[in-house]
Amino acid sequence: MVNLLEQEKVEPLGNNRQLIVSPCHTFGTDAVLLANFAAVRKRDRACDMGTGCGIIPLIWSKGETGEVFALDIQPRAVDQLTRSIELNGLGGRITPMLCDIRQLKGLLEFGSFDLVTMNPPYKPVGTGIESLSEAQRIARHEITCNIDDAVSAASALLKYGGRFCMCHRPERLCDIICAMRSQGVEAKRLRFVFEREGREPWLILIEGRKGGKAGLRIEKNLIMKHADGSVTDEFRKMFGDYMDGHQ
Repeated sequence: MVNLLEQEKVEPLGNNRQLIVSPCHTFGTDAVLLANFAAVRKRDRACDMGTGCGIIPLIWSKGETGEVFALDIQPRAVDQLTRSIELNGLGGRITPMLCDIRQLKGLLEFGSFDLVTMNPPYKPVGTGIESLSEAQRIARHEITCNIDDAVSAASALLKYGGRFCMCHRPERLCDIICAMRSQGVEAKRLRFVFEREGREPWLILIEGRKGGKAGLRIEKNLIMKHADGSVTDEFRKMFGDYMDGHQ
């Protein structure tokens, strides 16, 4: 049994996986959707940037994966994930790293990854209501990482033909596609996520391919809830027995 710090708790994820979460480093629906959208493959060498509590690598670990690196700039997040890895007996499968994705040279081998993901800060500095804690400001506002930083880091890490998957707000779509193309990562797959049927999308899921040819495929909309508020079958399937335990 690992030690828990003040305000931490263990969140069961299903499939015999448990994750340590805290008020500063927890996870939301967007990260779970991104983990599913990225669809890590059996032999993929993968990297999750800005991993926070490590929800994406932990979800991937329910199946077979290759080597997975989990990067974050916040020491508390990396320590929290390190203990989650110990809790689940995943040493050797997930490697947490304390680092700034703007300064990866010499830390990881460039051009060696099949898949890179990131659930980035959504809000530009100076917009929205800034959170009270420093950890929450870093997670939600582009203080230490913006879209250009994320795409640049992903492009450096990816091998030719490798995939970069991220989630973001729909209003930033043009910024993302432009940033990808400028770094040699072509947007290839896009999906809009709706919280409820009949409303505007609240999230986008996008995949770019390093060295890919032009041609973007728009996938069918992902709707989380029907108009009456009931959960859709697809959304329930993505959350699996985690959702069943939180009804």
